[in-house]
Amino acid sequence: MPLLSALRLNMTNVPGAGNADRYRAALEMASYADAHGVTAVGCEEHHLAATGWLPAPLLMAAAVAGCTTDIRISINALLVPLYDPVRLAEDIAVLDHLSGGRVSFVAGIGYRPEEYHAVGKDFRRRGRLMDECLDVLLKSWGEEAFEYHGRLVDVTPKPYSKPHPVFFIGGMSAAAARRAARFGLPFSPPMPMPEIEAVYREELARTGNQGFVFCPENGNTVTHLTTDPEAAWARCGDHFLHETTEYSSWAVPEVPRPNESPAATVAELRTAAKVEVLTPDELVAQCRAGRTGVTLHPLIGGLPLEEGWASLRLLVEQVLPAVRRVS
Repeated sequence: MPLLSALRLNMTNVPGAGNADRYRAALEMASYADAHGVTAVGCEEHHLAATGWLPAPLLMAAAVAGCTTDIRISINALLVPLYDPVRLAEDIAVLDHLSGGRVSFVAGIGYRPEEYHAVGKDFRRRGRLMDECLDVLLKSWGEEAFEYHGRLVDVTPKPYSKPHPVFFIGGMSAAAARRAARFGLPFSPPMPMPEIEAVYREELARTGNQGFVFCPENGNTVTHLTTDPEAAWARCGDHFLHETTEYSSWAVPEVPRPNESPAATVAELRTAAKVEVLTPDELVAQCRAGRTGVTLHPLIGGLPLEEGWASLRLLVEQVLPAVRRVS
C-alpha cells in the first residue's frame, strides 16, 4: 500500500521570532512536497496562542492551493461556530474553486472559551451555534435559496465540488458523533475511539443516514526525520517541547485529546507519543511492516528552517522512493 505522507503546517513559533520568513518557507515546502509526490498538506485553527498557532486556516489553504497543483489540502479542524455561517459558506466555495476541489476540512466545535470570547460568541451556546452553522453551510451549497433570519438567501458561487466540498464532523464526544450522523456526514475523531464510533454508527442506523468514520492511524503524532536521532533531539527537542507544552496547557477536564501526556522536559517528551524522531531507514522498515501514514511537522515550535527542510528532503529523497519500490 502506498504511504500516505503529509506535512503539518500550523505555523507555531517562539516568542519574538519573525513570522514572515516562516510563512514563505511554508509555501515553498508545500510546493516542493507537491512536486515530489507527498500526499497532503494539513493545517488547523487556534486563536490567541502564545506560539502564534495558525488562526487563519482558510487563508493558508488558499495560499497553498495557489502554489501547488495536485496535493490534497486539509484543515483539521476548522472551528466553524466562530464564523458567520453565510460568509463561511462563500469563503469555502471560493476556496473550492481556487483549489479545484482539493481542500477538505474537519468541522470542529472547539473547547477553549477564550476563542469564543475573542469573536463575541457565547461558549455556552457552542452546540447550537455548531448546528446552525452546519445547517447553513449545507443549504448555502444547495441549488435553492433558503430562509435565513426571515429572508431568502441564495449564496453564490456554488462550490466546484458536488454536492459540496468534502468535510467531516470532528470531535471526541458522543454529542459530536450523534451530530455527524444526524447531518449524514462522515465522523472524524482525532484518534481511534471505539466507544464513540459505536455511538455514531448507532445514530446512523436510527436516522437512516449514510456515513463512515475516518481517524488518523497514529492520532496526531508527528515525525521528524534525521540521520542522527540523538543529535536531533539535542538540537530540536526544545522546539518540540515548546509546541507540545502550549497544547497541553489547553487541556480540559474529562475531554480526551490525542496523545495527551503532558511533558515538562525534553526527556519526558521523548517517552511520550507526541513526537517521534526517526531515521529514513527506520521509517521505511515500519512501512514495510504495515505502517500506512506519516505526518512531518517541519516548522514545529519555531524549529529552524534548515532543520525542517532537512527532514522534508529525507522524506522525499529516501523514504518515498524506497516505499514505492516495494508497494
